[in-house]
Amino acid sequence: MILKKTAVLASAIAGMAMASCEQQPGKYEMSDGVPEVRYVRPVNVDASDSLMTGAYMDNQICIVGENLRSIYELWFNDRKAILNTSFITDNTLIVTVPGELPGKVTNMMYMVTASRDTVKYEFNVLVPAPVLNSMSCEYTPAGESATIYGDYLLDDANQPLEIVFSGDVPVTEITEITKTAVTFVIPEGAEEGGISVTTVNGTSSSAFHYLDSRGFLFDFDEGGTGLSNNGWHNRVILSDETSLTGNFVQLGDGSTPLPADGGWVDNYYSFEYWPGVYDEPLTYPEGQNGMKLDDLVDFSDYENMTLKFELFIPSTNPWSAGAMQVIFAGTDKVTYSKEDIKDEDENTVAGANNAYFNNNVLPRGIYRPWTETGSFHTDDRWITVSLPISEFVYGKDGAVATGSLTETDFSSLVIFVSGGGINGVECTPIFKIDNIRVVPNR
Repeated sequence: MILKKTAVLASAIAGMAMASCEQQPGKYEMSDGVPEVRYVRPVNVDASDSLMTGAYMDNQICIVGENLRSIYELWFNDRKAILNTSFITDNTLIVTVPGELPGKVTNMMYMVTASRDTVKYEFNVLVPAPVLNSMSCEYTPAGESATIYGDYLLDDANQPLEIVFSGDVPVTEITEITKTAVTFVIPEGAEEGGISVTTVNGTSSSAFHYLDSRGFLFDFDEGGTGLSNNGWHNRVILSDETSLTGNFVQLGDGSTPLPADGGWVDNYYSFEYWPGVYDEPLTYPEGQNGMKLDDLVDFSDYENMTLKFELFIPSTNPWSAGAMQVIFAGTDKVTYSKEDIKDEDENTVAGANNAYFNNNVLPRGIYRPWTETGSFHTDDRWITVSLPISEFVYGKDGAVATGSLTETDFSSLVIFVSGGGINGVECTPIFKIDNIRVVPNR
């Protein structure tokens, strides 16, 4: 049997760890002599009766045999594995197959003892099909360069890496390939949809889509969703020589400072969309500013969805303070109306306010890439930002929020650069944002 690349159940690992601890209380001690391997099996207890002749890189396996505490080092081909003594007994050893590509393939495990004796065991390390995680910009125009990020993006002399866009349009110009990234020129005629990548180890299709039009909330263009500013602040909606797909919304004017502590500058760094037309009873006109976002997009499976948008931060106005906070909320927390009135559904709703997001209760997504380098811009290009809703767990100060999201919390959206709990350097950033959408993770 060959173990395919699947997630190992946490409960199974925890159970094995507990069993190991029970079998070897106190300090771990190596044994003398040499190990003997009887067989290799999956860690998952539900499949523990299946014998394995090989496994994919980064997968866990369980070696079964005798005197396994004599193993001082364990190698797969010429790559050394990390041993955790909590997972080693005389008769079982749980280990993760190294994720680094071997320099020399022997299809052997090498078990080295403290006295440098080596025991060989035939075992194949398999390289997975390519993993496709993200694209530098999902709206890169044809003829321009883009990068797909992932893993096992391997080029082989006998079977070169291939990329094909929806519509069966192949990439004809690849400029750079590494194990975790491939850069290429978008071909003419590429259509909306997933992208497939083929290597000598197989073919994979991307969960992300090129020119993705699923789950659109805001595109800021005529003939689009029709939604734009709907709150206290009217952000600039414009197009210029940097435009990607027409109009975009801009936060920051290039001269108003964002304080080092990410202080409150909502007149320049906040985009608000609150549902409702300022009337009584409150109404949510279909297809117009004021409709509820969850009437436009189905959020019933929100835990398996990702908020995406394209972002352009010019190199002349880099970002070095505050966090971009992305905040959904239901009508019980905010609407564009007076306080505590009835809406068209006879529900009592909250009025226009900023209290609901100016605390650590309502979970939100936080994006602050400048903390990795001290300053951040997008090299005068558009990039795609992806924020899984499952990671909307933060409060305003960057700590874990005390509340939790529910399916009713997706009627409104605020993008506000403020707070985040980390001090930076005062800056005057410009954020150009387009194509705000919510899409399934798979």
